[in-house]
Amino acid sequence: MPSLALRRPVWLHPTVFRIESLSALVVAMALIPEALSFSIIVGVDPRVGLFTAAIMAMTIAFTGGRPAMISAATGSVSLVLAPLMASHGLQYLIAAVFLGGAMQIVLAVLGVARLMRFLPRSVMVGFCNALGILIFVHQFPYLTNVPWAVYALLAAGLALLVWIPRLTTAVPAPLLVIVGLTAFTVLAGVAVPTVGDQGELPDGLPTLIGLPDVPLTVDTLRIIAPFALAMAVVGLLESLMSAKLVDSVTDTHSDKTRESWGQGVANIVTGLFGGMGGCALIGQTIINVKTGGARTRLSTFLSGAFLLILVVGLGDVVGTIPMAALVAVMVLVAATTFDWHSVRTLRRMPLSETLVMLSTVAGTLATDNLAIGVGVGVLVAMVLFARRVAHMVDVRGELDGDVKTYRVSGQLFFASSNDLVFSFDYADDPGRVVIDLSGATIWDASTVAALDGITTKYASRGTDVTVEGLNPVSEERYRRLTGRLGD
Repeated sequence: MPSLALRRPVWLHPTVFRIESLSALVVAMALIPEALSFSIIVGVDPRVGLFTAAIMAMTIAFTGGRPAMISAATGSVSLVLAPLMASHGLQYLIAAVFLGGAMQIVLAVLGVARLMRFLPRSVMVGFCNALGILIFVHQFPYLTNVPWAVYALLAAGLALLVWIPRLTTAVPAPLLVIVGLTAFTVLAGVAVPTVGDQGELPDGLPTLIGLPDVPLTVDTLRIIAPFALAMAVVGLLESLMSAKLVDSVTDTHSDKTRESWGQGVANIVTGLFGGMGGCALIGQTIINVKTGGARTRLSTFLSGAFLLILVVGLGDVVGTIPMAALVAVMVLVAATTFDWHSVRTLRRMPLSETLVMLSTVAGTLATDNLAIGVGVGVLVAMVLFARRVAHMVDVRGELDGDVKTYRVSGQLFFASSNDLVFSFDYADDPGRVVIDLSGATIWDASTVAALDGITTKYASRGTDVTVEGLNPVSEERYRRLTGRLGD
């Protein structure tokens, strides 16, 4: 018996099971309005978004590499696929989801997850800040042109979300707030927008429809491939960034490669049920991990299972939940997601780091797409890094009799080697010149071409030039390319 107890999964422990289950219930409630709104963005029946959220969450619980992370229908994927839905209809959208999932599996095999190591910290900070702002801004539609009672409920909900954890953590504060405000509005007869006002809830379980009804032709592939590739890249980038964020919150490491192909499998399974695809949903993930305290795959699976139970079996009850309660929860999530420390330390940070963070935020807010924002941040970081390194190359000349030695130090690549040709005194140097590269490294063909240009200029004046001091990597690259780049 003791040996069996040691092998018992951690989620079977009563305390863990309670935490995971209650947290998943809160996440399921928070998924409903977002799934409905994403369905509207794409232009599909609300049931498609709800079933997509449920199926993705339950599938990724088994296939994903980041325990406790929530995947469902998302705004970024919805924005990518919406034009395809408008132009060719649901069957082509489902075909794109299939192909996008397959592409994610291929990208996982190719090692796309390893690229995460090249993301600077300032991009991650910008990602968190943009995410917090987006979550907050996306609550505005529920707070405009509404009765004054909505604002009162929102204020009460925020106050309770802050106050309840000081009294007890046995039950997640968001769950108590949602139940409490729902009971109050129903019993008091307060007329405010509810979940039921956001769209029609399904009255049956999702059905397996199999492959989409589209012609298996090259023309079909030409239509869906661009959307599928965009969905695959956007979905993977957002999922891997979210996984990295959760890693830092939980102080644990996750398998990013498994998460990559797990997302692909989840999208393919979603497509089999006629879903619209998705990826990691960071807002609900923060609720699950940070607010609810969940840490295992059980919470991910139950969030999808509870979502089906709520919308199919308890649709009438769920429809009475005031949107103000869910908005209060998401506002708190936005506040906890935003990296306030980054604002307090702005004056201490190097200007380049601040520019990268701000460009990530600006790119995200301008496009309403986290993946594009991260791409902008990485691009700015690369440009600033190249610019900084380019100015760290030093060339010093020493005259010893009839020999002039130029000692070059630094990293030589396309940005830093462009000005190298102007660092030599061709007209006044003696008949023999030595270029000492023992303090430098050649990284690309641009540098070799620059060195060839220098030797050519000296040769035109009858000066003998020797390049020496190359380390093994630089020497191999130089010997292989020199004299061949102008052919």
